[in-house]
Amino acid sequence: MPEERFTVENRSAESRYVLLDSEAEHGSAEIGEESYLDYSADGVDQRIMYHTGVSEHYGGLGLASVLVRAAVEDTIAAGRKIVPVCPYVAAWLPKHPEYAEHVVAKAAEHLEALRANQG
Repeated sequence: MPEERFTVENRSAESRYVLLDSEAEHGSAEIGEESYLDYSADGVDQRIMYHTGVSEHYGGLGLASVLVRAAVEDTIAAGRKIVPVCPYVAAWLPKHPEYAEHVVAKAAEHLEALRANQG
């Protein structure tokens, strides 16, 4: 599977990262997403990652990991901490201890911010 076939793009206006397949039948197609909410508390900029999804057609290829790694690295590069609310992200991060110093534990205030944003 060529790396350049799959790319991740931050669509900040939509608060999500999208995973694209450049070899899709009808041109570059969205095949996955990582939804997030930017949040600040006590002077710490954070990105609450709350939903990861990849099309079932692409299941078993490790693409959710590709998507999350790109989102995590972009978040860190932007100077934000990661708040893993999504179960996939919460399970992925402990397997990648190199990112541990950039993680903020999920708290009630994060869930309240998500509810307020989606309400």
